[in-house]
Amino acid sequence: MDEARFGTHSKLCHGWFPKGTRSRVSVKLEFKNFYVYSAIEPASGEAFSLLISSLNTHSMSAFLQEFAKAYPDEDITLVMDGAGWHKAKNLRVPANVKIVFLPPYCPELKPLERLWLQIKKELLRGKIYDSIDQLKDATCSLLKDLSPLIVLSICHSC
Repeated sequence: MDEARFGTHSKLCHGWFPKGTRSRVSVKLEFKNFYVYSAIEPASGEAFSLLISSLNTHSMSAFLQEFAKAYPDEDITLVMDGAGWHKAKNLRVPANVKIVFLPPYCPELKPLERLWLQIKKELLRGKIYDSIDQLKDATCSLLKDLSPLIVLSICHSC
């Protein structure tokens, strides 16, 4: 389980241009954003995601409640990093969810980190969205199109 921030601020990337010419690149300096909370099962590729406007204990509790509702008959173990909102005393953890924390400073142990890189590459590289709603729509569309096979190909080898 992990979260990632997505925003309308332009991401610069490398490109090829003819020698002696100046490149023109459009940028957007707007700082509107949202977060995607996701959990994946790296052995099967099954994924569950929610777009949420903030990164805090209340939002994490809301994600956990929706996640538990989606899998009511399952006993789930979520592996998470030690972010403050993951360990907060007022975090509401459903009865069918158990949380296990990773050691500090180990992003390489989170399969979702690789998925975030791929999603951001597809969504943000060289693209400008006119509004945050356009970016949300594109993100939702991409997340819906992620088949378990794609998730497996990106995350399973972690």
